[in-house]
Amino acid sequence: MYQRILVPVDGSSTSSHGLGEAIRLAKVTAGRLRLIHVIDELSFALAMDAYSGRTGDWLDELRAAAARLLEEGEARAAAEGVQADSVLCDNFRGAVPDRVTAEAASWPADLIVLGTHGRRGLGRMVMGSSAEQILRSASVPVLLVRAPESHAKAEAARFTMPGGAVASQ
Repeated sequence: MYQRILVPVDGSSTSSHGLGEAIRLAKVTAGRLRLIHVIDELSFALAMDAYSGRTGDWLDELRAAAARLLEEGEARAAAEGVQADSVLCDNFRGAVPDRVTAEAASWPADLIVLGTHGRRGLGRMVMGSSAEQILRSASVPVLLVRAPESHAKAEAARFTMPGGAVASQ
């Protein structure tokens, strides 16, 4: 039962909640984890904006941050006595949900565990839901670990519609 658990991680607190639940489940089932991080076009575009004042290779920056994230996740699992390895998808071949479900099929995973923001309304429509897309397309069971309500509210507060002159153009 759930010996091979795939865990998408992105460095968010929501992702951390998902990893924590996956570790607890793997301890109970004597399972192992595979952590996956995907660098896609959106994360690359955001990095270009974030690092616009710096010289250097944006993709290298993203890869280095992803490697640290995956190493930290593996160390967290190891500290709990759970075996974990990781994979970094950085070749821009598909959206995050597609890469996660492809990895689940090829590894092969028994279960995907991931954190979700639990967005509703406009925030969900605009920001989308990778978790929902993974849930709909995965060929294995998916366990969604919802962030505490306080995290969901903080995320919602950060999302605002443009106002003023920009919105009216």
